[in-house]
Amino acid sequence: MNQGNREFLMELLNTPSPSSREMAIQKKWINYVKNFADEIRTDNAGNAIGVLNPNAPFKVLLAGHCDEIALVINRIDDDGFLHFDKMGGINPKAAVGMKVTILGFNDRATGVIGVNAQHHGGLKDDFNLEDLFIDCGYKSKEEAEKYVQIGDLAVYKTEPEVLMDRYISGRGLDNRTGAFIIAEVLKQLSEKGCNVGVYAVSTVNEETNMGGAYFAAAGLEPTMAIACDVTFSTDYPAVNKNKHGDVRLEDGPVLAKGAPVNIKINQLLEKTARQLNMKVQYELTPRMTGTDADRMRMTGPGVPVSLVSLPLRYMHSPVETSSLKDIDEEIELLVTMLGNLTGEESLNPLD
Repeated sequence: MNQGNREFLMELLNTPSPSSREMAIQKKWINYVKNFADEIRTDNAGNAIGVLNPNAPFKVLLAGHCDEIALVINRIDDDGFLHFDKMGGINPKAAVGMKVTILGFNDRATGVIGVNAQHHGGLKDDFNLEDLFIDCGYKSKEEAEKYVQIGDLAVYKTEPEVLMDRYISGRGLDNRTGAFIIAEVLKQLSEKGCNVGVYAVSTVNEETNMGGAYFAAAGLEPTMAIACDVTFSTDYPAVNKNKHGDVRLEDGPVLAKGAPVNIKINQLLEKTARQLNMKVQYELTPRMTGTDADRMRMTGPGVPVSLVSLPLRYMHSPVETSSLKDIDEEIELLVTMLGNLTGEESLNPLD
């Protein structure tokens, strides 16, 4: 990963993009991709789409969702404390004691998620989000309402960090790394050339309803689609590998195996990995993948899908951690695989 690429990744990771409020990050993604895409498109869901070879009949949709989990303000009490629900899969235990940025209707504000002092009994073992609150320093409901209203969103106030020039850690790597990867795939393919139409889509709303993926696939009607997301790495203490599998950082991209996944696409990915002498890992998705692939697959007459994932430690926490090497390898795998396509491939498993 060169310095320019890394700066773009950091820019994405530093941009709040809670599900339903992805506009700021999408504008930055478009501003980057427009330099090498043949076309830039958007849709009414808020997806940002970079296109290569728009006239090619064989169309590949690459989806990487740009939204992140967040908190949504649902009550302001008389003393000015903000109470909240979750927008996506928030872990209450990870929220305790965190700083947050409120994306208020009037301006941004900094707050802290307060917690009952241990001296006063602390938190009960089975606490949930209803037991937590945000303190922005407001002294009353009237003062708070000058800056915040019901439905405003908040994200953890953290900055991405590079660890040992090897790993990257921060909030929302799930899945702004995917939005980064598909942009870089499009960039490299624009330089190397390809025989098929490639539609890189920075999708919205994956963390809440996957509506962006539906709009993208229904609108583009692709020949095939690949979701580029993250998956659970299990290479840290206290993870039961017998139950959750053995997936490691720096051991390569992760391919999904299961009923939703098109076998022919996976075979193309595996063939490419062998060509590159690249290790790949596997995860099982027997019924659903839990990603944009599920919604894309069910559009129109049906779309053959696959899922390529980045191993990620500490999913849905403020310190999600992944490998820069794995990011580079996933980009290389996809660029080479798509560059090898002739546009005549059959994705029918019975052919």
